[in-house]
Amino acid sequence: MVKIKRALISLSDKTGLIDLAKALSKFGVEILSTGGTARALRENGIAVTEVSDYTGFPEMLDGRVKTLHPKIHGGLLALRDNAAHMQKLQEHNIGLIDMVVVNLYPFQEAIKKPGVSLAEAIENIDIGGPSMLRSAAKNNRSVAVVSSPVFYPGIIEELNKNNGSLSEETLFKLAVEVFKLTSRYDQAIAAHLEKYAKGSTGNTVKEFPAELSLCFEKVQELRYGENPHQNAAFYKEKGKSNGLVDLKQLQGKELSFNNILDLNAAFELVKEFKRPAAVIVKHNNPCGVAEDVTLEKAFVSAWKCDPLSAFGGIVALNRELDLKAAKVIAKSGFLECIIAPGFDKEAAALFKDKKNLRLLEVGGIEPVSEPEFKRVSSGMLLQDKDIKTLDINELKVVTRKKPTKNELESLIFGWKVAKHVKSNAIVLTRGTKNEGIRAGQMSRVD
Repeated sequence: MVKIKRALISLSDKTGLIDLAKALSKFGVEILSTGGTARALRENGIAVTEVSDYTGFPEMLDGRVKTLHPKIHGGLLALRDNAAHMQKLQEHNIGLIDMVVVNLYPFQEAIKKPGVSLAEAIENIDIGGPSMLRSAAKNNRSVAVVSSPVFYPGIIEELNKNNGSLSEETLFKLAVEVFKLTSRYDQAIAAHLEKYAKGSTGNTVKEFPAELSLCFEKVQELRYGENPHQNAAFYKEKGKSNGLVDLKQLQGKELSFNNILDLNAAFELVKEFKRPAAVIVKHNNPCGVAEDVTLEKAFVSAWKCDPLSAFGGIVALNRELDLKAAKVIAKSGFLECIIAPGFDKEAAALFKDKKNLRLLEVGGIEPVSEPEFKRVSSGMLLQDKDIKTLDINELKVVTRKKPTKNELESLIFGWKVAKHVKSNAIVLTRGTKNEGIRAGQMSRVD
């Protein structure tokens, strides 16, 4: 067990700060801190020593240099069972630091801002934070390193249980989380800065990086994969939200691997439409799509396109499901899932007896420009997402017969659907509903 006697806390995200600091103070832990974190602690009556007072060296260069000091890193890196290390600390009046609580400048959030400049991005690259985290993580046998508020409750519980001490097992797990974090952080920085690398034509933004690093965290284990003999899990891309990975399941049994694939296909297609729309997907392909003045009418038209294929399918809607539409859907036949931005209470209640039907609430109904990945043997294909839209006023008619405005609108509707059908795709459209959809046949003639 490692007794925590001195902790350094420096946070951009102050979620849970006061609870953790109070727990440390209860066991007489000396707290070192910087800037806004120190101010927040003092405002809540928690004793704190400024890092600049501790090191005897002021913050400088607009805060770029705060904790990069031997009294900080010496106190973190010294091996407690190494006599030479301990003698050096004594010679230079360096105290031990037993815990570091740090989260990093929000670089990923900063670069998401519209029009963010290269200079702004660079100013949001944390230096002192990763340095302290890595120093503490390297010496994890003696130092607790806490890189996220998600770990605070467990740490507080363990401190209370062990009279202010933490186990070496906990310290090691926390260190592993740090190296995962700093790896992701550096990958994000490198990927963003590479866009500004000079090419043969000058300072141009490259479409795709020369090296590709991806980071995903597990959302859940799945019962099985595409077939029962395959293991499977669902992962979320780090730093991304408001999409399929953030589904809120209101009812129904656990999602399967194939359910998630079909949900994604349906969700991506329904995002194409502005008016109320319904999409029915089976085996990754739409079998019915319609856009209308109400969800009720849109669903009826989508179902009529191919009721046989729609049986056991996935329904996606681009509006909150209301009671009228819910009544029609409930009578249509067996469905696996309904995914929508929301569910009216009465509409949701209508399905409560269908125990196996999944009702899924999802945000992010607007199309998002992000790259698409396809795994191949020992490699990966990367392409831009197809979010292209057609403007009826910019279309060039090359035939002698000119389509009417209604025919053009119908063509554009069919074009949106065809984007989401596996090639070869044939889409028959009347107005803004499909009369028939066929996909993926090997023979072009048939």
